[in-house]
Amino acid sequence: MPRGVPKAGFRRTKNRVKNEVADVVQTMTMVVNETDEEIDAKLTKRFNVLERMTRSACKGDIRALIVSGPAGLGKSYTVEEAIKAYDPDGKRTEIVKGFMRPTGLYKLLYAYRHPGNVLVFDDCDTIFKDADALNLLKAACDTTEDRRICWGAETRMTDDSGTALPWSFTFEGTIVFITNFDFDEGIERGNGFSEHFKALISRAHYIDCGMKSIRDYLIRIRQVVDAGMLDRYDMTDRQKTLCMNYVFDNAPKLRELTLRMVIKVASLIKSDPFGWEDTASITLMRNK
Repeated sequence: MPRGVPKAGFRRTKNRVKNEVADVVQTMTMVVNETDEEIDAKLTKRFNVLERMTRSACKGDIRALIVSGPAGLGKSYTVEEAIKAYDPDGKRTEIVKGFMRPTGLYKLLYAYRHPGNVLVFDDCDTIFKDADALNLLKAACDTTEDRRICWGAETRMTDDSGTALPWSFTFEGTIVFITNFDFDEGIERGNGFSEHFKALISRAHYIDCGMKSIRDYLIRIRQVVDAGMLDRYDMTDRQKTLCMNYVFDNAPKLRELTLRMVIKVASLIKSDPFGWEDTASITLMRNK
């Protein structure tokens, strides 16, 4: 028999949530002594701060912001919404994803060097593994009055029109980093780049989204779904409930625990209302 539809945004009853989370916590290597309500409040506070800080970065009130947290749980969406509100035409902002060399970074910093410009590096973690790129970023995020960036190599760079770039320039824009990399953990490990990470955090505001356990992930997912994430998929209340129940019930076995996984489950329910669970068990779960 299908489960009934919970009220108030498909929330489960307090006892049901606690029972489900208790089962999931058994798979964790460390149990966090927080109630669901405390985790919910913690995550709400952190994502509210993230939104406010991104707005401040767009206004130029802060020069650099680093946002760290697990993939697929709303970091990028929160930042991108603030960026769109600030620059709907996309003329003063650029969101960079993927691979980037130091030469490309220098050109990009030059192109967005003026006040009011915002560069967002989203999962562009190659720049954190290159000493030359890190040195450029430290100069761009510095707290000094004149943030001068220099390129001392013999190779002369040009912009897209073929015009030669200067050997140095002053950067007056803002930089936002969105990453899955935990800077605090990287510094504690003491690898070859830890001193660079310390210097970068010293120059930037650092937000750890605070999601370390499966329990944190589940409550964050519930927050976003309750806020209306599934509304655009034209699902019935019962289908939305089935989707959330499936994710909660199978959290330890799913290949990943992200908002993307919720969308995958929702798409299966929509496309195959009667056979979706068999398909999900094959395509979405780990084969163990």
